Amino acid sequence: MSTRRIRPFAIAGSLGLAAALVGCSASAGAGDAAAALGSADNPVQLGVVGASEPYWAAYEEAVEAEGIELDIVDFTDYNQPNPAVSEGELDINQFQHIIYLANYNVQAGDDLQPIGSTAIYPIGLYSDKYASPDEIPDGAEVIVPNDDTNQARGLLVLQSAGLVALEGGGSPYSTVADVIQEESRVTVRAVDAALTATSLPDVAAAIINNDFITDAGLAPEDAIAQDDPNDPAAAPYINIFATTAENADDEVLNRLVEIYQTNEDVQAGALEASGGSGIFTVTPKADLQAALEAVQAELEQR
Repeated sequence: MSTRRIRPFAIAGSLGLAAALVGCSASAGAGDAAAALGSADNPVQLGVVGASEPYWAAYEEAVEAEGIELDIVDFTDYNQPNPAVSEGELDINQFQHIIYLANYNVQAGDDLQPIGSTAIYPIGLYSDKYASPDEIPDGAEVIVPNDDTNQARGLLVLQSAGLVALEGGGSPYSTVADVIQEESRVTVRAVDAALTATSLPDVAAAIINNDFITDAGLAPEDAIAQDDPNDPAAAPYINIFATTAENADDEVLNRLVEIYQTNEDVQAGALEASGGSGIFTVTPKADLQAALEAVQAELEQR
């Protein structure tokens, strides 16, 4: 195996990124058009955020053990890896869930596609008073984060737990205003995500982002309800590998997905990096792409 290569890619601001991509419009390996993707002359360029996590070393070792040369490109800004794939600086990236990709495609007029799933990182409902959603009394107050993505996701968890009903069955863009109060068991209030954990003593339960549970002395297993990866409503939150539509069927890129999904060292390392909260999923590519289309269609109607 070759020495591990992590190439940093940090550019401040969208204008800086655009200028850099225009200045480097040729894709990696373009100097040798005949070189196969994944060969020594044309290594696969994979963009991630957080390449310092040890499991990426295990992943690269597993990939290169199968004769596929790989460069891991480390980004410090979530706004960068998708344009880099679109412009040919990367062959593939892995850092986002389907909703994030849908927002990018609609806003940028792009058509990047998911080709494989990694994991879903559930958002949980926590309580210091009740051991299950069934124990929460009618009329009690539950809080959710007020940012768009996690507010909607939290509301979908509450609906799955039988605590609320949402207009139209809910969507990745539901808000507290979509709660059908006469059909719901609890009232819901949205607060800043950083306040959800500290507000727990004052409410029946709270949807708390993984970013804040540790500081609150909680662990993922303390959740009394969370996303169900098998629930179609959770599909937009599955994390993915993404590439261009033209490369969606590339054998080498799809093999990269399979290695991630099946290598025990990679899976164990990724689980440890998530604090034990990740739930791995092998979702068919067609299902991921259908979920992306559905989210994009809803975005375009908004």
